[in-house]
Amino acid sequence: MLCHCFIAEFSAVLARGDDTMIVDQQATIEPKKPPVPPVVKRFLDYLFVECGLAGNTVDAYKRDLCRFWNTVKDLGVDLEEIGIDVVQHHLVLLRGDGLNVSSIARHLAAIKMFLRYLHSNRLMPRDVASLIESPKKWRNLPGTLHYKEVDALLEMADEGAEHYLRDKAILEMLYATGMRVTELVDLTLDRVNFDVGYVRVIGKGRKERIIPVGSTALDALRRYLRLQRPQLANDRSGSSIFLSRTGRAIDRSTVWRIVQKWAHTAGLKKQISPHTLRHCFATHMLQGGADLRIVQELLGHADVATTQIYTHVDDSRLKSVHRKFHPRQ
Repeated sequence: MLCHCFIAEFSAVLARGDDTMIVDQQATIEPKKPPVPPVVKRFLDYLFVECGLAGNTVDAYKRDLCRFWNTVKDLGVDLEEIGIDVVQHHLVLLRGDGLNVSSIARHLAAIKMFLRYLHSNRLMPRDVASLIESPKKWRNLPGTLHYKEVDALLEMADEGAEHYLRDKAILEMLYATGMRVTELVDLTLDRVNFDVGYVRVIGKGRKERIIPVGSTALDALRRYLRLQRPQLANDRSGSSIFLSRTGRAIDRSTVWRIVQKWAHTAGLKKQISPHTLRHCFATHMLQGGADLRIVQELLGHADVATTQIYTHVDDSRLKSVHRKFHPRQ
């Protein structure tokens, strides 16, 4: 195993804590990105085709591994010579570039999976990944809103505002379902059942799940589809539900701006993003007495430990359950 002194030292370094552009007077030119190394490309194809990872996840692996590959090249190390010292050097460089603990841990996870792939395909003689321990990090509690703050956000919009019906439907659906923003923008017309009241969502790893939707969110979605989507739709729209002003499927950054816009209008001072409404969905479900496993299924978490973080947000419920069920109160 990687020596514990290094792990302790690296964790301590983590705890203490660009692409350049060529500019002239007339234009700003981005540097040409180097091609993805063939061995990294094969690994990314393996992740997408055989492991079923989502496209956004594969893109993140590509960025992290191309950065690691640049370090390997700068050190003049051959593929079969990659060892712990190379990984250690790369992590120190990442910290020197100002990356936080979570980002470095993500890089390390990508590198370990890549090295394991190389060894299993006999491209590396040693299983270097098995020798590397991941530094432990604190898990940040998700930011949430109180019920009244969510109500203020959902009721804030002026009906005379441009794209009001679309924005209203987006906010209602995010809170009613706990969908990720990527899942929302990928939503198509055939995945909503208004009669039964549910939506089919394609989540991470292209896994499908069914999420019930309340009448309030369904009504908002129905109004948007009837009154505003036809005005936005054109031959580029396909079956996407939420459309931009150009008629194309809306993107994640636009949804982020929509949430920010109406949060500001509602006078909310907290940092709010589309993911905040996902956190609110989970926290408020648990506060209402929902079973943890049910919330896990609705959120699409592969591991219940990911869902358990929401039990730490609501201390009042933990105290009430303890008072109710512990025999010596």
